Amino acid sequence: MTQSNRRQWIVVAIVVAALAGLVALGWTMRGRFLPVEVGSTPPEVHATDMRGAPVRLSSLRGQVVLVNIWATWCGPCRQEMPSMERLYRTLHPQGLRIVAVSIDAAPGKLDPDGRMGGDVAGFARELGLTFDIWQDPGGAIRRDYRTTGVPESFLVDRGGRIVKKVIGATEWDDPATVELIRRLLRE
Repeated sequence: MTQSNRRQWIVVAIVVAALAGLVALGWTMRGRFLPVEVGSTPPEVHATDMRGAPVRLSSLRGQVVLVNIWATWCGPCRQEMPSMERLYRTLHPQGLRIVAVSIDAAPGKLDPDGRMGGDVAGFARELGLTFDIWQDPGGAIRRDYRTTGVPESFLVDRGGRIVKKVIGATEWDDPATVELIRRLLRE
């Protein structure tokens, strides 16, 4: 083998090793780039409740939970909230938990997209919302759940798996959804 051939083989080996390293790195980090989908485990949520106390989604493990990501400035969020409240009033006695996580910046502050923080408590009072409302003013949940916008919702079963994902507003108390959640609550 000539000196030139050896150099070519060394270059090929280096390129192959570099590509293999990139593939391995991509494989190990795929969870940071793939969408959060049905069948997957929801990422942890670190937020605060309306009193400012820290809360985590993992504290609700073993329960059926509807996680809704929303903001006060979002028209479709306002549109779907009354149906979420009706769903909650119907199925909370059987164990349904609804956690609506606001991504609003703190009042008087701007969010990463330049929107002024909203009055989350006022919004909840105005709509008569009685389910859990959490606040994530830094919007980490958007990054962790890789959302495309708001509202975006994830229905999680008792085993901690996402069984339904909804992008955009929906009527949460429609008969098919109510029956699905009733089934999950019986399991």
